[in-house]
Amino acid sequence: MWNQLSVPSGTLYAWDPTSTYIQEPPYFKNMTMSPPGTHRVKGAYCLLNLGDSITTDHISPAGSIHRDSTAAKYLMERGVARRDFNSYGSRRGNGEIIVRGTFANIRIVNKLLNGEVGPKTIHIPTGEKLSVFDAALRYKSEGHDTIILAGAEYGSGSSRDWAAKGPLLLGVKAVIAKSFERIHRSNLVGMGIVPLCFKAGEDAETLELTGRERYTIDLPSSVSEIRPGQDVSGVTDNGKSFTCTVRFDTEVTEFAYAFAMDFSCFKLNPIS
Repeated sequence: MWNQLSVPSGTLYAWDPTSTYIQEPPYFKNMTMSPPGTHRVKGAYCLLNLGDSITTDHISPAGSIHRDSTAAKYLMERGVARRDFNSYGSRRGNGEIIVRGTFANIRIVNKLLNGEVGPKTIHIPTGEKLSVFDAALRYKSEGHDTIILAGAEYGSGSSRDWAAKGPLLLGVKAVIAKSFERIHRSNLVGMGIVPLCFKAGEDAETLELTGRERYTIDLPSSVSEIRPGQDVSGVTDNGKSFTCTVRFDTEVTEFAYAFAMDFSCFKLNPIS
């Protein structure tokens, strides 16, 4: 029976552009065999200001796709009926769905919205309330970097790889938190997102960071100058300054490639 199935010929998978379940991953489209180096975080806007115990399910939910979500809009535009939305988990082979589902948990609380519950945020330059996906898209189109502020135990819960892939595709360059769950922190590094920890006894509230500022992080310009556990300076556009610790507890070279699979390809085929 299996041998009777019609399959495409060739050595590469034939992606179906009409599929809403499986699409070509976007990570390799601009991949080079030379590491791009560090990305300076300069004048970044805060995409979300979060509290303690943000789990990977807050970041990348696996449950049902809400009818009013940007993922639902994407599916309806492609002729998918609501009864056939299925779940984020079942559609994790389509990055267009999962990036729209990043921070789409209906129970997430964003301090930029003064305690309002739901997957929304503020586009700081205009003050407009948008879905997290639409705000991230707006920042990217304007050429702005984004960061995330968070409390303790950021990324706790199951080790969901899309909880790091999703923020990467949204354009997030750094997460500044009180502490990270170990595996998620490692996944962030693998995606080229800088995990930064506030110094002991400090957090966004004690430093009076509201998330409405613009953030510049003084990362070394060369990967060779980055050391696990080193302190770096942060400054906002309204004159506030703080120190945070770079939480690279894995190989710094992996971060240099800005994507773990790029690094794996380099190790398989190193430049002579």
